[in-house]
Amino acid sequence: MNRDRLFTIIVLGSTQTLAWGSTYYLPAVLADDIARDTGVSTTWLFATFSVSLIISALLGPRAGRMIDRGNGNAVLAASNLLFAAGLVLLGFANSLIALQAAWVVLGIGMGIGLYDAAFAVLGRIYGTTARGAITGITLLAGFASTIGWPLTAWGAGTIGWRDTCFAWAALHVFVALPANYWLLPRPVIDAAVERRVADQVVPIDRPMVLLAFAFAAAWVVTAGMAAHFPRILEATGATQTQAIAAGALIGPSQVAARLLEAGLMARFHPLVSARLAALTHPIGAAVLLLAGGGVASSAFAVLHGSGNGILTIARGTVPLALFGPENYGYRLGLIGLPSRFLSALAPLGFAVLLEHIGAQILAVSAGLSLAALAALCLLRRPAPEPLCAE
Repeated sequence: MNRDRLFTIIVLGSTQTLAWGSTYYLPAVLADDIARDTGVSTTWLFATFSVSLIISALLGPRAGRMIDRGNGNAVLAASNLLFAAGLVLLGFANSLIALQAAWVVLGIGMGIGLYDAAFAVLGRIYGTTARGAITGITLLAGFASTIGWPLTAWGAGTIGWRDTCFAWAALHVFVALPANYWLLPRPVIDAAVERRVADQVVPIDRPMVLLAFAFAAAWVVTAGMAAHFPRILEATGATQTQAIAAGALIGPSQVAARLLEAGLMARFHPLVSARLAALTHPIGAAVLLLAGGGVASSAFAVLHGSGNGILTIARGTVPLALFGPENYGYRLGLIGLPSRFLSALAPLGFAVLLEHIGAQILAVSAGLSLAALAALCLLRRPAPEPLCAE
């Protein structure tokens, strides 16, 4: 990997870490403090957060189209301005309406500034060779919660949650915005290609539908597990201590799997990685249900985390490998729309299921993952590989 590409990965990986840590992962730490000081229940806070995720899903295709036209630097920089504005509004909020306004702005920012947009920028810069760069930024941004949660908690405990929001906003304006706008390479814009991209209609064909379904099914599991992982383990017989200890293994497992993707798996078609990743959660769920939560919690966490880590990369690499770089950003937005929409509703759905069927919710999550695997196996690839031969 040459120095210029490495520099791009470091810049975009760092700004993505900031974007995720100061928005998507913010409510998990600040919800109770915000509820206490504003008089708004945490239920309403998380409902508002879910609406912001739906807004971000709806904006994905439009953001992708703008990036396809060569405006990636401007789109990412605009997201930093929106993140900063939303965080400032959040810091000043004293009512439900003010909180909703803040999260609407943050939702717009997330729609044009998180992974799908970053992948689209890399696809526009590097074309079909962007796979390594996509893996690289997910390696760095995989630490967003590891960095963001402690920093947010430290800020809330020292300067208060409102000033913490203002501090995150300042980082977006003075660090991330100039980095995204001036330090990232600008693609060479061919006027003829730009006109063709602007006018071209992307068909919603069978491969697009299969990919959208696969990622939607997988992301429902990811979002549901993220919200209820300890409670699900406790329902299988794990103690609270065992459940929390197992949950701590998810992050390192994601990073380890992404290192594997960057190394050994890089020689295979991205569909192979995606199929293997979709299989790890059902295997872990089977082990957990058969052995019991106390014994198999850690194994389940490692298998779930590793699959989730590679599926994040696959969202960017599989469409690029199947369809190529033309209209790549727009395709990502279309393919990702169902998954981003459903992931906003998944925590509520999993809560209802957990209350009614307990540990058997793992059968539901395993079934969704296997459905994703089936959809991925129906996609055609250049050459047969060991898993799911056509």
